[in-house]
Amino acid sequence: MNWQPGHAKTSMAPIRIEAIIDTVCPWCYIGKKRLEKALARERLDQMPITWRPFLLNPDMPSGGIDRKLYLSSKFGGAESAIRVYKAIEAAGAAVGINFDFDAIRLTPDSTDSHRLIYKVCAERPAAGNDLVEDLFTAYFLDGRDIGDHEVLTEIAVTHGEDRTEILDYLSGDMDRDFVSQENRVAHQMGVTGVPCFLFNSRHALSGAQEPDILQRMIRLARQEETPA
Repeated sequence: MNWQPGHAKTSMAPIRIEAIIDTVCPWCYIGKKRLEKALARERLDQMPITWRPFLLNPDMPSGGIDRKLYLSSKFGGAESAIRVYKAIEAAGAAVGINFDFDAIRLTPDSTDSHRLIYKVCAERPAAGNDLVEDLFTAYFLDGRDIGDHEVLTEIAVTHGEDRTEILDYLSGDMDRDFVSQENRVAHQMGVTGVPCFLFNSRHALSGAQEPDILQRMIRLARQEETPA
């Protein structure tokens, strides 16, 4: 998996979509749902998406930090954080996400969740969409610590992975540099916030855009890939 434009095309559609996300970003979850809605309108709802890592908190300690402390520091106080997340809750509800931010006790380091996505998708790309969905669900709906190896392993096992193999993988350093490198590459590409969607490695669309906008980009990508 790399950033080069020469990926093989999927059998589902003559386009390629790459999603640059962080698993602890609520707007990335909203963006995923909006993208899926746009794809469904184009009858591409089963098309695998390539999920690329981005670290909103590259200096996060490995054990994470207290959620309230994190939000207060990031938004300049608890009241500001509440206002911001009320808007996120409303946007999420519109696409069927019932965020439960009160259930989240810890803001984790998302590096290992990205490593898990990379490992699973390297072997089975089609599993990526559902795996990312389960990571978002675990964190934003169930308040689980997706920086915890046991939590990540439990999720991986539901996708057919071997428990011992995943635990061994997560406890080591394999692909940790890959996540850091991909994060650097994203910034070099000019990505400063997520989600960011790449279409055919030619066009980038930043933010959790509405389905109509995403659908127009999908149609443009399909037209570009259609032989004259």
